Amino acid sequence: MEHIKVVGLGAGDIDQLSLGVYRLLKEATMPIYVRTKDHPVIQTLEAEGVSFIAFDEVYEKYDDFHAVYEEIVQQLINEAKGNSIIYAVPGHPMLAEKTVELLLARENVQVDIVGGQSYLDDLFSALHIDPIDGFQFVDGTAFSRELLQYRQHLIFCQVYDAFIASEVKLTLLEDLPADYEITIVEAVGTQEEKLITLPLEDLDRVMEMSNLTSVYVPPVPETLLQHEFTTLRQVIRTLRGPNGCPWDKKQTHESLRRYALEEVYELLDAIDREDDEEMIGELGDVLLQVLLHSQIGEDNGYFSIDDVIARLTEKMVHRHPHVFNPEEAHKTWDELKQEEKGGEAAGLLLDDVITAAPALQVAFELQRKAGKVGFDWDNVDDMWLKWEEEKTEFLEAVAARDIREMEKEFGDMLFVLVNIGCFYQLYPEVALRGTNEKFIRRFNHVEQKVKEAGKDFTQFNLEELDVFWNQAKEGEDA
Repeated sequence: MEHIKVVGLGAGDIDQLSLGVYRLLKEATMPIYVRTKDHPVIQTLEAEGVSFIAFDEVYEKYDDFHAVYEEIVQQLINEAKGNSIIYAVPGHPMLAEKTVELLLARENVQVDIVGGQSYLDDLFSALHIDPIDGFQFVDGTAFSRELLQYRQHLIFCQVYDAFIASEVKLTLLEDLPADYEITIVEAVGTQEEKLITLPLEDLDRVMEMSNLTSVYVPPVPETLLQHEFTTLRQVIRTLRGPNGCPWDKKQTHESLRRYALEEVYELLDAIDREDDEEMIGELGDVLLQVLLHSQIGEDNGYFSIDDVIARLTEKMVHRHPHVFNPEEAHKTWDELKQEEKGGEAAGLLLDDVITAAPALQVAFELQRKAGKVGFDWDNVDDMWLKWEEEKTEFLEAVAARDIREMEKEFGDMLFVLVNIGCFYQLYPEVALRGTNEKFIRRFNHVEQKVKEAGKDFTQFNLEELDVFWNQAKEGEDA
């Protein structure tokens, strides 16, 4: 089994190197490999006659650091076959050292961690911060914006060059203002230690970066984090809290019911008008309803927004096996939905149609589901014959002046028309909404013409008004 002894060179100069590590390197009879020679301890030890084999040239071969680290690890394993070797890394081997992490993950390789001083102690001292307030340590070469904790002390390590600094800056600018002050920390714990505080927008412009460069972002105040979900959640919690808003505090699931419907319709209106700014506001109003209901659930001890998000995430992953679980990609949508019900015996086909939705939408869903199991006409001509039949029955009810029967037969006519729409894959709610908007546009034109004439509607007959209507229609077709 290959044997690799990993030692840390510390964060600063030779004065910070532990006596044990110093003796190990000075008295070593086995080869000593280093990830990079760009470290003050190596320069001092080389002057004292210690030889190192470096992997600096590997950095020139690849465009990404992962490939660099993978090759370094493979070379170390190859060199350790039948031998024992020393591998020296900057700082502490277990702090932001990807090559050590990869070595530890390999089988049939014995890795001994000897130690080394971490630069974090010197970093905390230089910045005058206490990590107990909350601290996040991030690899500048590989991180995700979604995981950054801005309310804590945030430090990016391994900001080797201007390119990495630029990537860090561009990511931070997604959340922070350009003038937010950050601090560049260079060679902390050494005689060359340097701290530069500057606006975020200047991060990649002011100085040469090195493997001893870190970037510190102080905790960000809530006022700059209005776009974060946790901030919004706390706002809703405060509104429902003891010192919150009287209106919000007294709301229940039932009292908010109508607002949920109103907000969705207002969102649909913004979508139809292709108004992006309005969509932002209306989507926020829809989200507000979700958060209010979730906070009420949390206040009552039944559920919270965490449960809502967890259920939704689970559902989305489960219903998209072709993306998340290819082995189950053969399952149909209905099979997946049935699994979500815990394998319970299937109820009646139409049980899950939400009848509280708009009637046209309900009619569409009822016929769509029935059609999937073959309960539908084979061709559209039969549908039109059915519509003529319902029309005749409606006219008979009209002739009899039977209001109840008229309402029933009129509903039957609408139901058949929805079925015809289904045949042509038309969504009736969308189709009728478009017609409503068209009527509004044309009638507005008619009204404008009436006003321009200095008259009111009672002074025009239908034929005259129809002229204005046709003008509006021709204007749309032009």
